[in-house]
Amino acid sequence: MNKQILVTQSSMPDFEEYYEEIRELWDSHFLTNMGVKHKQLEKELESYLKTKNITLFTNGHLALECAIAAFDFEKGSEVITTPFSFSSTTHAIARNGLTPVFCDINSEDFTIDVTKIESLITNKTCAIVPVHVYGNLCNVEEIEKIAKKHNLKVIYDAAHTFGIEKNGRGVASFGDVSMFSFHATKVYNTIEGGAVTYSDTTLKKKLNDLKNFGITGPESVEYIGGNAKMNEFQAAMGICNLRHVDAEILKRKAVVERYRSRLENIEGIKLSPIQEGVKPNYAYFPVVFDNYKYTRDEIFDKLGKENIIARKYFYPLINDYECYRDKYSSKDTPVAKYISDRVLCLPMYADLELEVVDKICDIILE
Repeated sequence: MNKQILVTQSSMPDFEEYYEEIRELWDSHFLTNMGVKHKQLEKELESYLKTKNITLFTNGHLALECAIAAFDFEKGSEVITTPFSFSSTTHAIARNGLTPVFCDINSEDFTIDVTKIESLITNKTCAIVPVHVYGNLCNVEEIEKIAKKHNLKVIYDAAHTFGIEKNGRGVASFGDVSMFSFHATKVYNTIEGGAVTYSDTTLKKKLNDLKNFGITGPESVEYIGGNAKMNEFQAAMGICNLRHVDAEILKRKAVVERYRSRLENIEGIKLSPIQEGVKPNYAYFPVVFDNYKYTRDEIFDKLGKENIIARKYFYPLINDYECYRDKYSSKDTPVAKYISDRVLCLPMYADLELEVVDKICDIILE
């Protein structure tokens, strides 16, 4: 295969559509600071995600950092999370002066193991930051029970779950806060970008202040904030892509169904589950090679030789990173370690040709 097949490919509108969306920016010269496009996108996303409140950011990581900062947790407080995620999740906690506490995951859908959360709660625990993984939702009902019992905030890393619903309820409505990433690799993108959704309307001003240097008025700076504002070009791309996201998800569904038809019920191959009551977005296609005839790394290399770039996602675990390993160990999260050593995300995007999917499966099954 001569053409390189990457693990993902960004969805984009027709050039003419984007051009028309940004045309007025040349007239207004208003490029940032929550302009017309920004406000329009916020309104449209509130409707699409079925949430009362949304605040846009220049990327998902700063969205999560600001969401955590908005609660003014005491420095050194503990936050329970999972090492089976992208680095951003834990970094956002640590960069707020808080202490990550790693909980293991369950082996079925790779989200936080709710049966192990309570054993990690101490008098220093202030919040839980669970991660919806690959589009698989956490056990949101059980997490809510635990949080209420122990008076903890729940801040979801929902980067992988744009547009997903459970029993008709939008994923944006779970927890105190949910963070979404609109990075170019995601199901829905604003080139770069992110958002925070929440039910408590009093958070809106605080979040807007934090993403704008802590400025609260023309001559007032009340917080040590940063610069995390989404610009108008990002918002315009988001407006365009939102028109097509449902069609993109449908195309992703066809790709997933072809993968499943080829790889289901193969000994040694474990696929991500289909969750009951969940309207999926087909964000990723992870495969766990568990006592298969080839290891995960061998499959990775075989695909690479054919110019097919898969991704060991998530590997290594966060608690094995150089910046954390002095304090943490993946031995404390054995299920996450086991999955991390065996999981491979196969190429997955709306315009991936089914013939290519078959080629990928042929290489795996040869």
